[in-house]
Amino acid sequence: MVGIFDSGVGGLTFVKALKSALPNYSFVYFGDTARVPYGNKDPETIKRYSKEAADFLLSKGADVIVAACHTVSALAGDSLRENLKVPFFDVMNPLAETVLNTSKNGRIGIIGTKSTIKSLAHKNKLEECFSKSKGEYSFKKLEVFEQACPLFVPLIEEGFIKRPETKKIIRYYLRDLKLKNIDTLVLACTHYPLLNKQIQSAMGKNAALIDPAEITVKAIIEFIKNNPQLDAKLSKDKQSQFFVSDDPERFANFGKMWLDENIKVQKARFS
Repeated sequence: MVGIFDSGVGGLTFVKALKSALPNYSFVYFGDTARVPYGNKDPETIKRYSKEAADFLLSKGADVIVAACHTVSALAGDSLRENLKVPFFDVMNPLAETVLNTSKNGRIGIIGTKSTIKSLAHKNKLEECFSKSKGEYSFKKLEVFEQACPLFVPLIEEGFIKRPETKKIIRYYLRDLKLKNIDTLVLACTHYPLLNKQIQSAMGKNAALIDPAEITVKAIIEFIKNNPQLDAKLSKDKQSQFFVSDDPERFANFGKMWLDENIKVQKARFS
């Protein structure tokens, strides 16, 4: 089955996209709700948490593992890719080309957690991809502007998505990016699509929002299509399992709201 993990509820945005694209496949999800957010942790801690999450998914029978977390992708993705014995995907690597093709003026914004932004991983990936291009994009100069939004994840995890205070905080964080005249904004955290309407309102209709989850799902589908032996191993009984490290009931409420279905959530037990 396909194993997915995130620091909390944000990975549900990825689950929704993947279930829509692969409705017959089975999934197992782990949300590290006891230790969310990851964005304010140091890199070594994030790597340790990520290994524990991946090992847990493997113990549940995962044949493919997806880190549905940009902080993990930026700081632990390479380590997981090197050490796991099953195919591994993150939400960062398939992203650059789509972002560059979306922008018309080459002014691109990235929002994420403190750790994600501090790593410069997304910015470096975009600049690397652009430098290797041969005039194939509609702009000659690339400018990338980054903004950490450390309160977004806690607000989402606490269920403050529709609160007026949240709208004010979003506008506060995004005010400088709006003044930069960016035409493309990367949501470099899988929690952030849960604030999609509020972010779009703050940025205005001329800024295209990029949800990396959809791009990563396409990459996974393509990989499965090109690897029939792996596809044969993946169970297709439409079953989904959800595990969290704390507060299963609250996670189930988020699942019902975002996936539009009742989900059974169990508390994970690490060996």
